[in-house]
Amino acid sequence: MSSPDPQVRAARNESTPHAARGVRGPVVAVTGAASGIGALLTERLVASDEVKQVIAIDERRGDCAAAQWHILDVRDPAIAEKLRGADVVVHLALDLDLETDSAARTAYNVRGTQTVLTAAAAAGVHRVVLCTSAMVYGALDDNELPLSEDAELRATAEATGVGDLLEIERLARRAPRAHPGLNVTVVRPAVLVGGTDTALTRYFESPRLLVVAGSRPAWQFCHVEDLCSALEYAVLEKVEGELAVGCDGWLEQEEVEELSGIRRMELPSAVALGAAARLHRIGLTPSPAGDLAYTMYPWVVSGSRLHEAGWRPQWTNEEVLAELLEEVSGRHTVAGRRLGRKDATAAGAAGATVALLGAAAVVRRARKARRRI
Repeated sequence: MSSPDPQVRAARNESTPHAARGVRGPVVAVTGAASGIGALLTERLVASDEVKQVIAIDERRGDCAAAQWHILDVRDPAIAEKLRGADVVVHLALDLDLETDSAARTAYNVRGTQTVLTAAAAAGVHRVVLCTSAMVYGALDDNELPLSEDAELRATAEATGVGDLLEIERLARRAPRAHPGLNVTVVRPAVLVGGTDTALTRYFESPRLLVVAGSRPAWQFCHVEDLCSALEYAVLEKVEGELAVGCDGWLEQEEVEELSGIRRMELPSAVALGAAARLHRIGLTPSPAGDLAYTMYPWVVSGSRLHEAGWRPQWTNEEVLAELLEEVSGRHTVAGRRLGRKDATAAGAAGATVALLGAAAVVRRARKARRRI
């Protein structure tokens, strides 16, 4: 019998799981695999010649037909059975949505991570890869530029989701002691861009870039494609431990303004932070005042461990910023709150552009109210 046409062979290989083709390498389970970073990583691992099989776990089925799918909530203890046979678990089922109730978000993120770590150990998995954020280092005026992976985690729980990430970091440190033989790797990306929606990406949807007087911003981005390649390095055990990932170097605020073409609006610290706290407290904005610190002070990371392992980012800060600006084009955000085009026009007329946190709008309303008395 003659051999199949090479194109036919290639087509068969694309639709045949790696395990059936005798590919050597780890069996990898990915939680949160149906969307976002989880979906991108699942596709990447399925295409890798160094991965034997991919187990995809989510509350709905994703588009990657070559993965083995299990539909369940990561907080369900039954996940342990689904992880049997896996060598590595990448846990990406996190809720960092700005609009999610904070208590519900914490319950999902922390309980989900606890369950995955316990289930992985029970299933005989030897490595779990967690993804948090470089935000856990904290944005502080005295931060070194750049921070090493071993720098102290000095963040507080005052910014969106950071309290959850700090608790996940604590769980990661405790897990090897609670479950001997379980290796935990933590990956901390800089400002993540590529289909993401965070307080920091919304910063670039505003009509003016808020600069707090006396602050020292430094911007470092991480494209989701670079994050996925760093996660793959961790999966393949090319690097381990606590890893920071981002573009090389950083951009000063002046460079960001020049590249974006968006002018700044400078406010005193007391006005900006006070307005942010008040607007969040009364429910007008999704972002607490703690988010503002990450636009004021540096939290740039070196990524030295990945670099020493041979990994390099494929994107520059300038390129990622350009993609971010293209993504947010046409969106209108004031104080972290999305507005429709009509609302955005009205907000501008009311003076909301004077302060991205809505300080001017609040002040004007208060003055008008006093005049009526």
